[in-house]
Amino acid sequence: RYAARLFDAQEQGATEQRLREIAAEGLRDVYFQDDGRRAGSLEQVRFTDIEHVEFGL
Repeated sequence: RYAARLFDAQEQGATEQRLREIAAEGLRDVYFQDDGRRAGSLEQVRFTDIEHVEFGL
């Protein structure tokens, strides 16, 4: 879901900031909130001063 959003945004010429926002939304929803099962009040995750990040599937 978020990977597709990232690829689509990148293909459409999204800024680096927008790509970071999409990645942060994905981390918030999938990792921190576990698709709605925890941390329900968490509103925002932000990437700051990130040079490199890798995710495994």
